[in-house]
Amino acid sequence: MSTAEPHGLETRNQQHAFASPSVLRWGQHLVTAILLAIALLRQLATQDAALPAILVSVLFAGWYSAGFIAHSKAGAFAVRAWWLALLLGIWVASLFVSAEFMWLAFSLWLLLGHQLPFLLSILWSVVVYAFTLLAPYLHHGRLSIAAIAGPLVGGLFAWGISRGYLHMERDAQVRTSLVNSLVRAQHEMADLQEELARSQHEAGIATERTRLAREIHDTVAQQLSSIGLHAKAAEASKEPDAAEKALVRIDELSGQALTDLRRIIAALAPAELDSQALAGALNRILENFEADSNVGTRLDIEPGLPALEPSVQIALLRTAQSALSNVLRHAHASVVAISLSSSGDEVRLDIVDDGVGFTPNSGPAQTSTEAGGFGLKAMNQRLRELGGGLDIESSPGEGTALCAHLPINVAKDKS
Repeated sequence: MSTAEPHGLETRNQQHAFASPSVLRWGQHLVTAILLAIALLRQLATQDAALPAILVSVLFAGWYSAGFIAHSKAGAFAVRAWWLALLLGIWVASLFVSAEFMWLAFSLWLLLGHQLPFLLSILWSVVVYAFTLLAPYLHHGRLSIAAIAGPLVGGLFAWGISRGYLHMERDAQVRTSLVNSLVRAQHEMADLQEELARSQHEAGIATERTRLAREIHDTVAQQLSSIGLHAKAAEASKEPDAAEKALVRIDELSGQALTDLRRIIAALAPAELDSQALAGALNRILENFEADSNVGTRLDIEPGLPALEPSVQIALLRTAQSALSNVLRHAHASVVAISLSSSGDEVRLDIVDDGVGFTPNSGPAQTSTEAGGFGLKAMNQRLRELGGGLDIESSPGEGTALCAHLPINVAKDKS
C-alpha cells in the first residue's frame, strides 16, 4: 500500500470519529437555547418578575457559552468542576425567580451525564431532580403527578443520552488511536521494505564487482603481467632465438587475454548485442528461427527509434527469443511477425503468430520452456523488474499476440 493511501485512511477515520459527537454537542447547545427561551417567554407571559428573569437568563446563557468556548479544544470537551458548580448555582438561583426555569434541568442532566464519572453523575442528577420538585412547591405550594413524573422521565432520558454520547466519544478515540497505530506500522513496514531492497541491491552490486575483479585479476591481469615480463626478457636478450621465443609467447598470451576478455564481456551482455544494434539482433534471430522451423517471418522496425539503454535491449531481445521458442514448440504457426516501435515514453515489442493459440493463464504456453528458456511468466517478471510488462492476447484457433513494453529510460524511471 502507497503512503498516500494510509494518510487518507487516517484522515477519513478521524472525520468519522468526531462527526457524531460534534453533531450531538451542537444538538445539546440547541436544546439548551430552546429550553432557556421557553422558560423566559413563559415567565414573561405572566408579567411577573420580568427583569430578574431576563437577568438570570442572560447570566445562565453567558456562563454556559463562555465555558464551552474556553474549554473546547481540538474536538474534545472537558469542563472545570468550578465552572459546572457555578452553572448549577445560577440555575438554582433562577428557580427562586421562576419555576419555569426547571425546563433547563434537561440540559443540565445531559451535561452531568457526559462530564462527571458514573457515580457522581447519578448523585448530582438526583440533586437536580430534587430541585425540579422543590421549585413548583415553593412557587405554587403543591406538587402534581405530572410535576413528579415528567422530570423523572426526562432526567432518565437525558442522562442515558449523555452516557451513550460519552461512550461514543471514547470508542471514537480508541478507534482513532488504533487507526493511527496501523498507519504508523504501515509506514514503518514500507521503510523496512525499502531499506531491505536497497541493501539487497547494494549487496548484489558488491558481489558482482567482486566477481568481476576476481575474474579479471585471475585472467587478463595475469596475462598482461606475463606479457610485460616476456617483453622485458626479449628486450634484454642477446640471443635472437630467445627473443623470438619471447615474442611468440607474447602473441599467445595476448590471444588468450583477448579471448578471456571477450568471455567476460559476453557474460555481461548477450553476444547478439556486442557488434550490432537491437534491430540487427532481432533480424538475425528471425533468420535463424526461419531456417530451423520453416516458419515465415517478418520484422518491422519503426524509423527514428530513440536510443535504448542496454538493459532495455537485453530484456526485449530475451523476450523475443523466449516467444519464438514458444512458437516453435507450441504454436504450429505458418507466419510470425515481430515489430519494434515506440509510444510516448515506452518502447513496444510485438510478437504475433497465426498458430493454434491458447487460453491465457492456462495451457503449455504458460509453462517454462526446456533448456533454460523462459515461459510467459518469466518474460513478464523480467519486464516488470525494469518497470514494464507483458500483455497477452490469444484464443484457441486465433493465434497469439504478445506485447512487451518497457520505459525507454529505465534508469530515470527507477530513480
